[in-house]
Amino acid sequence: MNVRIGEWAFIIFVTVAILAGLTAGIVGGTALGWVTLVMVILGIIVGFTTITTKEASTFLMAAIALLVANAGGVFLAIDQVLAPLGTIINAIVSNIAAFVAPAAIILAIKAIVGIARD
Repeated sequence: MNVRIGEWAFIIFVTVAILAGLTAGIVGGTALGWVTLVMVILGIIVGFTTITTKEASTFLMAAIALLVANAGGVFLAIDQVLAPLGTIINAIVSNIAAFVAPAAIILAIKAIVGIARD
């Protein structure tokens, strides 16, 4: 049952991240606070339910890469050539980062607890 909830959370996350990113690029501005809140809640659900111990290391490495790539808003420079593409990409990546960060924190804590038990 938990895996099924996590799968649905992941599907909803992808859909909301892309739609909110497109909306931010077309309408202007950044993702609304409620979108970030939804991403964080879905990330928590996936962190607790979907990612297995076997997948944790790969997920954490990908999360680190994604969070570093998102840190500078580097995609916004694309707007100088092809507006609003940079804003759209940046908003989508920011939404994905809002989803991945809580899941990564949960997995990191699980890993630390696992190490402490050994």
